[in-house]
Amino acid sequence: MADALLRLDDFLPFRLSITSNLVSETIASAYQALFGLSIPEWRVVAVIAEDEGITQQAVGARTRMDKVTVSRAAIALTGRGLIERRLNPDDRRSQRLHLTTSGHQLYAQIAPKALDLERRILARFSAAEIATFTSLLARMDEATLAVVADG
Repeated sequence: MADALLRLDDFLPFRLSITSNLVSETIASAYQALFGLSIPEWRVVAVIAEDEGITQQAVGARTRMDKVTVSRAAIALTGRGLIERRLNPDDRRSQRLHLTTSGHQLYAQIAPKALDLERRILARFSAAEIATFTSLLARMDEATLAVVADG
Protein backbone atom coordinates (compact mmCIF):
# COMPACT_ATOMS: atom_id res chain seq x y z
CA MET A 1 0.00 0.00 0.00
CA ALA A 2 3.04 2.30 -0.09
CA ASP A 3 1.88 3.61 -3.47
CA ALA A 4 -1.23 5.03 -1.83
CA LEU A 5 0.76 7.17 0.59
CA LEU A 6 0.12 10.84 0.03
CA ARG A 7 3.23 12.98 0.28
CA LEU A 8 2.17 16.59 0.42
CA ASP A 9 5.38 17.95 -1.11
CA ASP A 10 4.73 15.75 -4.15
CA PHE A 11 0.97 16.45 -4.31
CA LEU A 12 0.39 19.07 -7.01
CA PRO A 13 -2.77 20.63 -5.49
CA PHE A 14 -0.84 21.20 -2.26
CA ARG A 15 2.16 22.67 -4.11
CA LEU A 16 -0.11 25.01 -6.07
CA SER A 17 -1.76 26.15 -2.85
CA ILE A 18 1.57 26.76 -1.11
CA THR A 19 2.94 28.74 -4.06
CA SER A 20 -0.29 30.70 -4.44
CA ASN A 21 -0.31 31.55 -0.74
CA LEU A 22 3.35 32.58 -0.82
CA VAL A 23 2.80 34.92 -3.76
CA SER A 24 -0.44 36.28 -2.25
CA GLU A 25 1.21 36.89 1.14
CA THR A 26 4.07 38.75 -0.55
CA ILE A 27 1.65 40.92 -2.48
CA ALA A 28 -0.62 41.39 0.53
CA SER A 29 2.25 42.73 2.59
CA ALA A 30 3.00 45.32 -0.06
CA TYR A 31 -0.64 46.37 -0.52
CA GLN A 32 -1.27 46.50 3.20
CA ALA A 33 1.85 48.50 3.96
CA LEU A 34 1.47 50.95 1.08
CA PHE A 35 -2.29 51.27 0.72
CA GLY A 36 -4.00 49.59 3.69
CA LEU A 37 -5.72 47.05 1.44
CA SER A 38 -6.29 43.35 2.00
CA ILE A 39 -5.97 40.94 -0.92
CA PRO A 40 -9.76 40.58 -1.32
CA GLU A 41 -10.12 44.38 -1.31
CA TRP A 42 -7.41 44.75 -3.95
CA ARG A 43 -9.02 42.05 -6.08
CA VAL A 44 -12.39 43.79 -5.91
CA VAL A 45 -10.81 47.13 -6.90
CA ALA A 46 -8.90 45.51 -9.78
CA VAL A 47 -11.94 43.66 -11.12
CA ILE A 48 -14.10 46.79 -10.96
CA ALA A 49 -11.36 48.76 -12.74
CA GLU A 50 -11.47 46.21 -15.57
CA ASP A 51 -15.27 45.83 -15.60
CA GLU A 52 -16.89 48.97 -14.23
CA GLY A 53 -20.42 48.29 -13.03
CA ILE A 54 -19.88 44.61 -12.25
CA THR A 55 -22.09 42.91 -9.65
CA GLN A 56 -20.74 41.37 -6.46
CA GLN A 57 -21.85 37.96 -7.71
CA ALA A 58 -19.82 38.44 -10.90
CA VAL A 59 -16.79 39.56 -8.85
CA GLY A 60 -17.05 36.35 -6.84
CA ALA A 61 -17.32 34.21 -9.97
CA ARG A 62 -14.37 35.92 -11.62
CA THR A 63 -12.05 35.81 -8.60
CA ARG A 64 -13.28 32.53 -7.09
CA MET A 65 -13.83 34.37 -3.79
CA ASP A 66 -16.89 33.39 -1.79
CA LYS A 67 -19.76 35.85 -1.51
CA VAL A 68 -19.05 36.69 2.15
CA THR A 69 -15.44 37.65 1.33
CA VAL A 70 -16.56 39.79 -1.63
CA SER A 71 -19.29 41.40 0.48
CA ARG A 72 -16.90 42.25 3.32
CA ALA A 73 -14.37 43.70 0.90
CA ALA A 74 -17.06 45.76 -0.84
CA ILE A 75 -18.35 47.06 2.50
CA ALA A 76 -14.83 48.08 3.57
CA LEU A 77 -14.12 49.74 0.22
CA THR A 78 -17.45 51.58 0.30
CA GLY A 79 -16.67 52.76 3.81
CA ARG A 80 -13.33 54.12 2.63
CA GLY A 81 -14.99 55.94 -0.26
CA LEU A 82 -13.21 53.85 -2.90
CA ILE A 83 -16.25 52.21 -4.46
CA GLU A 84 -19.92 52.96 -4.67
CA ARG A 85 -22.91 50.75 -5.20
CA ARG A 86 -25.58 51.64 -7.72
CA LEU A 87 -28.88 49.93 -8.34
CA ASN A 88 -28.66 47.28 -11.04
CA PRO A 89 -31.24 48.25 -13.68
CA ASP A 90 -31.25 44.65 -14.97
CA ASP A 91 -32.00 43.13 -11.54
CA ARG A 92 -33.26 45.40 -8.78
CA ARG A 93 -32.23 42.80 -6.18
CA SER A 94 -28.56 43.43 -6.88
CA GLN A 95 -26.24 46.37 -7.19
CA ARG A 96 -23.44 47.25 -9.53
CA LEU A 97 -20.06 48.29 -8.17
CA HIS A 98 -18.22 51.35 -9.45
CA LEU A 99 -14.91 52.93 -8.49
CA THR A 100 -15.15 56.44 -7.13
CA THR A 101 -12.65 59.07 -8.17
CA SER A 102 -10.56 58.07 -5.15
CA GLY A 103 -10.87 54.42 -6.18
CA HIS A 104 -9.61 55.20 -9.67
CA GLN A 105 -6.70 57.18 -8.19
CA LEU A 106 -5.81 54.31 -5.86
CA TYR A 107 -5.94 51.82 -8.74
CA ALA A 108 -3.66 54.09 -10.80
CA GLN A 109 -1.14 54.01 -7.94
CA ILE A 110 -1.34 50.27 -7.25
CA ALA A 111 -1.46 48.81 -10.78
CA PRO A 112 2.12 49.81 -11.70
CA LYS A 113 3.37 48.44 -8.37
CA ALA A 114 1.50 45.17 -8.94
CA LEU A 115 2.99 44.83 -12.40
CA ASP A 116 6.46 45.58 -11.04
CA LEU A 117 6.07 42.98 -8.32
CA GLU A 118 4.94 40.43 -10.91
CA ARG A 119 7.94 41.34 -13.08
CA ARG A 120 10.30 40.87 -10.14
CA ILE A 121 8.79 37.50 -9.21
CA LEU A 122 8.97 36.26 -12.81
CA ALA A 123 12.42 37.74 -13.56
CA ARG A 124 14.12 34.36 -13.05
CA PHE A 125 12.05 32.74 -15.78
CA SER A 126 12.32 33.03 -19.55
CA ALA A 127 9.48 34.36 -21.67
CA ALA A 128 8.97 30.82 -23.00
CA GLU A 129 8.74 29.38 -19.48
CA ILE A 130 6.21 32.03 -18.47
CA ALA A 131 4.13 31.36 -21.60
CA THR A 132 4.22 27.61 -20.95
CA PHE A 133 3.31 28.08 -17.29
CA THR A 134 0.42 30.39 -18.18
CA SER A 135 -0.84 27.88 -20.73
CA LEU A 136 -0.57 25.04 -18.23
CA LEU A 137 -2.51 27.02 -15.62
CA ALA A 138 -5.30 27.65 -18.14
CA ARG A 139 -5.38 23.96 -19.01
CA MET A 140 -5.40 23.05 -15.29
CA ASP A 141 -8.40 25.37 -14.80
CA GLU A 142 -10.23 23.68 -17.68
CA ALA A 143 -9.38 20.18 -16.45
CA THR A 144 -10.47 21.01 -12.92
CA LEU A 145 -13.77 22.45 -14.11
CA ALA A 146 -14.31 19.33 -16.22
CA VAL A 147 -13.73 17.08 -13.19
CA VAL A 148 -16.17 19.19 -11.16
CA ALA A 149 -18.78 18.98 -13.94
CA ASP A 150 -18.33 15.20 -14.20
CA GLY A 151 -18.98 14.86 -10.48
